[in-house]
Parts: sequence; structure tokens; C-alpha cells
Amino acid sequence: MNALHALRSTVRGQVWLPGESTFDTARRPWNLAIEQQVDAVVEAADGADVVALVRYARTAGLSITTQPNGHGATGRTGGTILLRTRRLDTLRVDPATRRARVGAGVSSGLLQAAAAPHGLTGLPGSSPVVSVAGVALGGGLSWFGRAHGWVADSVTAFDIVDAEGGERHVTADTEPELYWALRGGGGSFAIVTALELALHPAPSLYGGRIVWPARHAPAVMDAYRTITATAPDQLTVWLDLLHFPGAEPMVTVDATYLGDPNEARELLSPLDRLPSPLSDSRQPMSVAELGAITAEPTEPSAGLSHTELLTELDDKAVRTLLDDPIEPLLSAQLRHLGGALARPSDSPHGPLTEPYALYMFGLPTDPARAEAVTARQRALADALPTSGSKPFTFLNPSESVADAFTPDVVDRLRDIKHRHDPHDMFRANFSVRD
Repeated sequence: MNALHALRSTVRGQVWLPGESTFDTARRPWNLAIEQQVDAVVEAADGADVVALVRYARTAGLSITTQPNGHGATGRTGGTILLRTRRLDTLRVDPATRRARVGAGVSSGLLQAAAAPHGLTGLPGSSPVVSVAGVALGGGLSWFGRAHGWVADSVTAFDIVDAEGGERHVTADTEPELYWALRGGGGSFAIVTALELALHPAPSLYGGRIVWPARHAPAVMDAYRTITATAPDQLTVWLDLLHFPGAEPMVTVDATYLGDPNEARELLSPLDRLPSPLSDSRQPMSVAELGAITAEPTEPSAGLSHTELLTELDDKAVRTLLDDPIEPLLSAQLRHLGGALARPSDSPHGPLTEPYALYMFGLPTDPARAEAVTARQRALADALPTSGSKPFTFLNPSESVADAFTPDVVDRLRDIKHRHDPHDMFRANFSVRD
């Protein structure tokens, strides 16, 4: 413990230690269902603090786990120093080159707000509060993945602190193996302090959510399959079966289109022939407003998730999803994939060839409810046509890198880990050493 007390003279950022009144708040992950034990928490003031922390931990024989705010936490943090990178908040957009430099603590929503005035966009997911760096390290699925591929495909460089405490600028030319691993293989190899990425043109965007009572789910599903069967890459459509506590079940369709609003309305016209919805928020919008579509929580909460990749969405799969209520799940969300995601990608995951992802989520309000949620998730997964693979970015705490990558990719990642961090200084949420 004396060694840990010395952290306060090592870094200029804030340090929390066990026994202090705010330690439990500082160490908690985004998902409050995860118990995250750590020996100390450090919030780095800047990149120099990260260097100092790594050199200190190396000398003291300690490990570091890095989380901007704790998304994707698994609880596999025992015996580590938890590094928070929220204050690494550099954000520069160069509209001439369509490039952005983004600190490790910058959220997706902040990048979108900076890019939007220039008619540009990053590759944001459904939540504006996740960090760009964290998403990229996991590969990253985006609203615009069908148009532009994995989030990691747009990363052009990483600034890192290595296991020796050295600062390096990693690109495809300077260190191709490490660059490959960082673009979707997780945080096992180095601490990323900033990244550079390509932005994409977004002169026009149309999007929003339509909500119906659940009794219309079969008709909504038919329209959804019709739309996604021929959707251009610029169109992304998700279908969500929802059942909030104390409310009637609903079905929603969420959509974004990178293009002219009139084209979007025509592509989505099968939805307009359905019964009148409870609400319809579709409209021309800014890429900075994408978080409003699904309106996911922006504060930590507890949850249990399970994701599967579907090889098809045939009549049998539809019956599996619709014949019985999703309860006790809160959500069963279908995401249309394909497009650029299915094309070649020099990243650990490679092309994502399955046409749909199913993300299932429930609230573990008590042990019995938690067991019921996981049982329902397993039952649906077992009854659906799944590939057996998972996007790394959607793994849950019971899973590992072997669930996301092929054996040869896992072996390659482990070899890179051994060469760059042989003593396991860096403990990722999902370690390639597991």
C-alpha cells in the first residue's frame, strides 16, 4: 500500500485509494452490474502523466487497466491500477484533409459536434457518450458502418505509451503489426493517448425513430425485411422489440440515411403503409444529433447483454423473435449489417459477412431476474441461425477474444502481445492472454 501512496507524488492527476470515501465511485464501471476491484484509480492529467504512471508501475511490478469511463468493463481488473483517460481531451478537426486528431478521453458525441459544421462525420454508434478511442480499439460498429466499414478502418494513426513507458506514433508504415492489432484487437498492447482518423462527407442526413404498439410487430418486421433486402450502403435500419417495466411492449424502427431526405423517404416508404405509429421522429438532422434517435442512457446503470450474428433472417427466425414476448428482456434489437462491413478489412475481425446482428439486453434488478434474463438470451440464441462469432466490441463479461476472432487471429494477437508487453503490464477488458 505504501507503493500505491507514492502515486500521488508520481502523477499530477487525481489519485483514489481504497478506504477513501470516493474510491468506490471512482472505480465503478459504466455497467453497474459489474463488480470492478482495483488497487488504485488514477485520472491522468495529460500524456506525460500516462508515461509517468507506466514507468512507475513497471518499476513497482504493477499492472494497469485503462478505461475512459468504463464501457465494456468485465471485472477482470483485480490487482491493477485503473487509469482514467477522460482528461486526455485533445480534439482537432482539419476539414481540408478530412482528418481529426482525438484524445483518448474524447466521446463520440464531441467528435460529431466538431465535425458537423464542416459537413463531415466520424463513425458514431448509438451512444454519444462512449469514447472514440475505446470504440476503435474494439473494432467499432457505427450508424455508418454499411457505408464506411468498421470504425477501426478509418483510424490512420495511434499515439501510444508502450510497456517501457516510451511514447510512440504508430501507423501502418512505422509499425504495421502493432497498428493492425490496435485496430480492433483491444487494449492489451499499449495505452492509447490519442488517435488520428479519417472523417467522411455528410452534407445531408435523414434519420429518426418510429414507434408502434407491439401488436404490429409482424407487419413492421415484414416491412423491415423488404427495406433491408435492397438497402443501399448509405441506409442503415434497425428494428427493436422493446418492453420497458410498467409499460406496454412496443416495436420500433430506427433509421439513418446519408443522403437526400427525399431519397430516404422513398427507401423507407414501406413503413408509411403500416398502421399509424405512436410516434415518428424522422427528419433531416445533423450528424451531431444521432444520439437522440435511440436515446440511450447517458449515466451509468446495470445491465446484462448478449449479442449474436445472424446468418439469415428467414421466416423461422422471425417466428422465433415474434411468437413469444421478449420479457424479461428490455430490448431485442436487430441491426442490419452488410455493405462496407462485409468487404475486405485489414483488421483483426476482417469482413463482417453476417447480414444482421441481434443485441439482447435486460435489467438484473435481483438475482432471480438476472437468471431469467440470461436464460431468455440463451434460449433465443439457441433457436436462431447464428454464426457462432461475435463482434469484439459487443462481447459480454462471460465471453473472451476466442468468441470474436478466429484461432489464427488470436494466435497473431498473442504473439504481438508477447513482443510488445511480455510481462502483461496492460490488462484489457478482454485480454488476448486469456
